Formats: sequence, C-alpha cells, structure tokens
Amino acid sequence: MSGHSKWAQIKRQKGVADARRGQLFSKLAREIIVAARQGGGNPESNFRLRLAVQKARDSNMPLENIERAIKRGGGGAEASSMVEMNLEGYAPNGVAVIVEALSDNRNRTIQDIRNLFSRSGGNLAESGSVAWLFETKGVITVETEGVDAEELALLAIDAGAEDVRMEKGYVEIYTLPQNLESVRKAVEKKKLVVSAELSRVPKSTVVLGEKEAVQTLKFLDHLEEMEDVQRVFANIDYSEAVLEKLRVHA
Repeated sequence: MSGHSKWAQIKRQKGVADARRGQLFSKLAREIIVAARQGGGNPESNFRLRLAVQKARDSNMPLENIERAIKRGGGGAEASSMVEMNLEGYAPNGVAVIVEALSDNRNRTIQDIRNLFSRSGGNLAESGSVAWLFETKGVITVETEGVDAEELALLAIDAGAEDVRMEKGYVEIYTLPQNLESVRKAVEKKKLVVSAELSRVPKSTVVLGEKEAVQTLKFLDHLEEMEDVQRVFANIDYSEAVLEKLRVHA
C-alpha cells in the first residue's frame, strides 16, 4: 500500500478532511456530471456513474447534491465543456505521480500543475513515463473497530479479493476492477466500508525518510487542493516510525 494512502487515512481519522468538505463535494459533483454526460443518468446502466455516486455517498455528500449533479450532467453544457486529462511526473525525492484532472481550460490546468511541480523540485513528464509503475485495482477501505480483522480479510478473499493488507485500525482490500462491487457487497454484510473505488495502485514504492516524506506529502496535498485536480496517485511509502510522527502532527 502506498504511503499516500496511509496519509489519507490519518487525515480522515483526525477529521482534517472536514475543513475541505466543500471542495470535496465540488469535485465529486464534477465527476458525477461528466459520468452522467458520457453514459447517461441511470447508475444501474452506467458503471462509472454508479461508482461516482457511491463515492459521493461514502463521503456523506447530501442526496440532493448528488441528484442535482446527475441532472446537470444530463443537461449537457457544463459537462461537455469539461476535459479529462491524466498527467504524469515526478514529485520531490523521485516519487512517481499520476494526476487525474477535470478542466474547462486544458492549457491553464496543465500550466498550473506544471508550475507547482517545478516550484516543489519535481517535474512533469511525458505521457507513459510513470503510468507503467501503476495498475488499476479496486480498493476497499474498512475500519476494523468492533470486528475481527482476520475474519474480515478471509471474507473478502472468499468473495474474490486479490489481496488484503491489514494496517492499524483498518484494512485495505484489493480486487480486480470488475470484482469491486461484488466484494464490496460481501464485505458490507459484516461491516460498512469507508470507501470503495477504482484506484491506481503502485507496483513498487519509494521508501522515504521523515524529512523527505513530509516534503513530498506536502506537495501531494497541494496538488490535491488544486481546483481542477480530481485525484492524485503516488508510489511513496515510509516506515512505521515516520508514520507515527506524521500521525501526531497531522
């Protein structure tokens, strides 16, 4: 599991995400709008929309906001102006990064992201430069309070999960993309999940010391805070000792 995933878990536990909830809802709405525009407004027949709606629900986005976004996607104008892009590069300390963005101004967004990479000591790279370091997987996060983590892991594996990694207070379940929904449904018979989504999982990670980890994670946070950036993936990792220090200062 990438260290950035660990960092996201820490922020979730400490409630840091609440301060950015308005921004989060805006990004979730954009994803719903584009998904509805491309595949129609029925989540039952539109897999991408179904995932986007479920992610919004997992993030406690109000139902009326979700329904409004689906209707806006069906309307056409706003969604059709959005351009999807995947940008690749290297963060400080050689960490590989993929940035998924949605924008109504491609050139502006690319330049803004390029500037952030440059100011932070990283650089954007050509398409395909780092994508091969990642593979698309379904990732389900489940908090283990009140349940037996090993029993939960076995349940997920029996349901078709490829791998289960146990961390302090939660487990991450990895599936083939096509098995994400079926494994989620099986797991939720035992425990409600925190999140379930398609993610770019690094095949290998770069382990950083404390100073380098903090520097790189700050850069990744700044990327995620950009208006047009939907998601950021990185192959960063660090020791448990560094993780505990980050947990204290999150």
